[in-house]
Amino acid sequence: TLFRSQVYGQLLALYLLYNDMNNARYLWKRIPPAIRTANAELGSIWSVGQRIWQKDFPGVYAAISAHPWTENIQLIMEALRDATRQRAFGLVSQAYTSISADDFAAFVGLPVEDAVKGVLEQGWQADSATRMVMPKKPESAPVTLIPNEQQLARLTDYVAFLEN
Repeated sequence: TLFRSQVYGQLLALYLLYNDMNNARYLWKRIPPAIRTANAELGSIWSVGQRIWQKDFPGVYAAISAHPWTENIQLIMEALRDATRQRAFGLVSQAYTSISADDFAAFVGLPVEDAVKGVLEQGWQADSATRMVMPKKPESAPVTLIPNEQQLARLTDYVAFLEN
């Protein structure tokens, strides 16, 4: 059962890394209770997943740091922490015009000085007097317009397919 619990742990951690919360949740429900209780690391991985599910970014970093991971899980958890941090940077850049440096640092799981250094590297602005961070809006991809005739032809094909 040690091998099975390691495989379950790696698969659960990888689902979390790829932000596939539905499969992670269903895997957790499918893991036999005896294996869940016998392997404390599985419970710790799932506690990270619960924080992700709740969108508790500071809690994700705390849950990852709180457990001494085995070698086969350690690299996945480090990658998960980095991916969560990148996701947090992206969400802040889309949702905020300014955010306090302290709130931002908690959101990305870094000390305030490192968080401010990170935003400056990203081309954002930081005001040390007000302790505010001003994210740079992400550049949206240009929308390619489809000519009306092509759009009408596609729509006709879809309708014809659905009718048959």
